[in-house]
Amino acid sequence: MVERKDVGGVPGTVRGAGGLVTLEGAVAVIVAAVLIVRALLGHREDEISGYGTAMWFGILGGAVLASGIGLLFGQRWGRAIAVITQLLLLPVVWSLLFGSGQPLYGTALGVVALGALGLLFAPPTSRWAAQEYGVTGEE
Repeated sequence: MVERKDVGGVPGTVRGAGGLVTLEGAVAVIVAAVLIVRALLGHREDEISGYGTAMWFGILGGAVLASGIGLLFGQRWGRAIAVITQLLLLPVVWSLLFGSGQPLYGTALGVVALGALGLLFAPPTSRWAAQEYGVTGEE
């Protein structure tokens, strides 16, 4: 079976995962910006700090965004951050689906997270990641 690779020897599954992870990171960074704007405009809540929550979304979202962009450019280090992110999002999906009554958001996030996980563990992606360690899969 012939494995389809993009330019530079990076499988399409890696680039596909990179696109999904980049989307997740971009959404988190946008949420951070919206929270900052809301806080600057005077919106206050007793339960959370707009600036603190924005900082959390900005830092973590920025790391996820960098990971996705890294995967798009064929950087192997992005895979670890992307896998951990998807695994951490699965309880959020469950909560959205069954705990908070937001099935639309839960379904959308679940499709993206499970799709990214599938691409991150697809055989072409695993072979590509193993090349860094001198493993070719032909032994």
